[in-house]
Amino acid sequence: MFLTIVTFIVVLSILVFVHELGHFWTATKFGVKADEFGFGFPPRVWGMYRDEKGKWIQVRGNKEVKDPPNTIYSINWLPLGGFVKIKGEDGEDEDDKDSLLSKPIWQRAIVMSAGVTMNVLLAAVLISIGLMIGLPQSIDDLSPKARIESEQVQILQVIKESPAANANFQLGDVILNIDGNEFAQVEDIQKYAHDNIDNEINYLVLREGGEMQIKVTPEFREDTGKGGIGVSITKIGLVSYPWYLAIYEGFKTTFILLWIILVAFYELIKGLITGQGLSADIAGPVGIATLTGQMARMGFVYILQFTALLSINLAIINFLPFPALDGGRILFLIIEKIKGSPVKREVENAIHNIGFMLLMLLVLVVTFKDVARFGNVFKMLFDKIIG
Repeated sequence: MFLTIVTFIVVLSILVFVHELGHFWTATKFGVKADEFGFGFPPRVWGMYRDEKGKWIQVRGNKEVKDPPNTIYSINWLPLGGFVKIKGEDGEDEDDKDSLLSKPIWQRAIVMSAGVTMNVLLAAVLISIGLMIGLPQSIDDLSPKARIESEQVQILQVIKESPAANANFQLGDVILNIDGNEFAQVEDIQKYAHDNIDNEINYLVLREGGEMQIKVTPEFREDTGKGGIGVSITKIGLVSYPWYLAIYEGFKTTFILLWIILVAFYELIKGLITGQGLSADIAGPVGIATLTGQMARMGFVYILQFTALLSINLAIINFLPFPALDGGRILFLIIEKIKGSPVKREVENAIHNIGFMLLMLLVLVVTFKDVARFGNVFKMLFDKIIG
């Protein structure tokens, strides 16, 4: 549990800090003043800034510094990423040359988009590093120069209300053998399940570093027209490349994943609009923390891969045209460009505040669902605290 908490904090901090770094860097490049750029969230532990003479001045504690001449670089008590306070981002100081509001729309749009861009770039860097040391992925259609080790057959999807779901198979389970028979190919596993319709068979799977046996009875599946237990499986391995190819493959993989996740979000939103409900489970902070712990127990490369996927998801969510998100702020810039004048600051701020409250409500709802799904994790934590 301690490993889960620490890993979750580290992963979340990296994602948020890199996102805010993007906003900070582009703002300063366009001559916009950043009053403070901090690691973690306030209250402040310690900070420092340059005065008009270039001398570094220390700021201890949460002491307020009125109109600092340069950016305060701070370390804060809550180690969850970071923040940047950009002058003019909330509608103030519009007439000052170093205010965000004084800049052209295209510059403001770049500043607002920079966090998302940095998250995508972070994912590409992490995947590239992973492909230098060996990253778990499907071994289909790989470059001839790819090096493959530790080939396994892994479960990619467990279909709801299938024999596999009822038997508690999980995404990521590695199939070691069935009834003591080892299979090297996906087709052989599928054939064995088909040949044993209505007969109970015993899977030995690897889950989070430990082996477990699961008994299940294959059935005729209308979705495939064959016998099966209701899982999608693929052959995976630790795939690596020479460093120069790993960079290319890392960026290519990132943009492929970006497109796949975009399509998944589209299907998700379409399902909500058409009344079909959610087509997939959504994890909130609790669910992500639990998944992070699972990845940590599986090894460093899995954490690397998981962090990259979270970074891409964070980029896409932040770019949605919803109030309080970066995409929502860009939407207001587009409206300003079309109508020739900005929306009233009071109105825009009110809309963003409402959007933020709705997002917090969604987080609460999803968190309650996470607690229901992962309640055993909290019971274990509680028992350890009071034990």
